This record gives sequence, C-alpha cells and structure tokens, in this order.
Amino acid sequence: MESANLVLNDIYRAPAFILLYFFLFLLAKWSKDFSTNYSLNEELTKNDNLAVAITMAGYYLATAAIFIGSLLGPDNDLVTELIEAGGYSILGLVFLNMSRFINDQIILRRFSNENELEINQNTAVGAVQFGTYVATGLIAAGAITGTGGIETAIVFFILGQASLLLFTLVYDLVTPFSIHNELYEKNTAAGAALGGTMIALGIIISNGVSGDFISWQADLTQLLIINIFAFICLPIIRFFMDKLVIPGDDLSREIVEDRNLGAGILEGTVAICFGLVISLLI
Repeated sequence: MESANLVLNDIYRAPAFILLYFFLFLLAKWSKDFSTNYSLNEELTKNDNLAVAITMAGYYLATAAIFIGSLLGPDNDLVTELIEAGGYSILGLVFLNMSRFINDQIILRRFSNENELEINQNTAVGAVQFGTYVATGLIAAGAITGTGGIETAIVFFILGQASLLLFTLVYDLVTPFSIHNELYEKNTAAGAALGGTMIALGIIISNGVSGDFISWQADLTQLLIINIFAFICLPIIRFFMDKLVIPGDDLSREIVEDRNLGAGILEGTVAICFGLVISLLI
C-alpha cells in the first residue's frame, strides 16, 4: 500500500509542480506589468523593442531560477511541498521586483532606465538588466534553499544583493572605460560584458547564501569569505581576459572603440565560466 502511494505521488508530482510554475510565471508577468510605466505587450509587439525583450528574458530566467531554488528544500508530502514551494517562490518574486528599483538607483543610476528601454530602445541597458535579473534570481534562489526560515532568507538575500551592488562599483573602477558612458551611448558590447559578469558574480554569491542554516556566525563568515574571494578573483580574471582572450589585440579596445558585440559576449561568457568553476570550488 505504501509503495502504491509513492507511485501515485510521483505521477501527480510533475504535473502539480508544472501547474504551480505556470501560475508563478503568470504572477511574475502581472507584477512586471504592474510595476512598469509602459505597456510590455505594446513594446514587444507593436514597437518590436529588442531592449525590453532582452530585459524580460532575464526576468523570466530569474523567475525560473527562484522556482527551482524553492524545490531544493527538505522532502515532505506533495501538498506540503507545493505550499512551501509556492510560498518561497512568491517571496523570491518579491525580492526580484524590489531589487529592480534598488539596482536602477545604484547600478544604472546616472540615467532613467525606463526611458532608455522604452524611448531609446537601448539594448546595452537591456543587456545589463538581463544580467542583473539573472544574478538577482540566482541569489534569491540560493537564499530560499535549505532548512532556514523566512528571516534567514530575507537577511541573506539582502546581503547577497548588497554584494552584487558593491561589485558593480568595483567593476566600474577596474575597467579602463566608463561603464555608464558606454551604456548611455548604446554600446551593447559593454552591456553584454557587464551583464555576463553580473551573472558570474550571482552564481558565486548564490553558493554563499544557499544551503542549510548552521548559525549566524558560521554562515555570515562563509559569505564574507566567498565575497572576498570573488571580489579578488573576478577583477584579476577580467584583467587577464583583456590581454589574453584575443591574442594580439585588446578586449577593452574591441568593446569600446569597435563596439564589437562578439567581444562583449565573449568577456561575459568567460566570466560566467570562471564563476561556475569558482562556485564549485569554494
């Protein structure tokens, strides 16, 4: 009898969680529509706005990451798991939408993001928002995993988000060009490079805020060590990428002077590769 119940549980499990994710997806779309000053449907269809499409792609990937993070808790019966996954996913969506306003004021603080996306159709800004959404989604996913409660999820998301924002300031300092100027000038290559680097950092930080809660001292110490490691390694990796990824040329020159989108995508991708390796090793 017990084995039969387990079989039925497995049969119902996948459709139940797919339906739950479908509901979460619709909720994410509705909350995004509600929080923007322009019509997403109009920008995506009537205006064929690629910048908004890129941003929305990152937002939906972040939503999926949050949902997957909500599934990584302890095993329970199906109903309990659905309730817990739904509750933590909604909490993650709140994190994601709140962080957008914070990121707009710090990461891209020198101009209006909505104007750049809607009026100027600035794909460089869209690429950065893609990266920040995915990174934030990964951090939110990490914060809601494990055996901690809502309070630990909130604290570690805030700390992870603060780490993400601080790193953007560091990135702006170590690059030989002004990030804000390049984004304002619609340099999509620079946007792709920064967006990829943000995702790389999100992967690393997610590793630092995820897992079972042990104690505040132990978990905060672990996060601090991971942050220091990331803040040291990623700029060094960026320096060597600048000199070695394109033999005989300069990656920064390709991004700034030639606005070489391929070079920007390459820098972002290499950063993500190192982010994945670093997150596995620390």
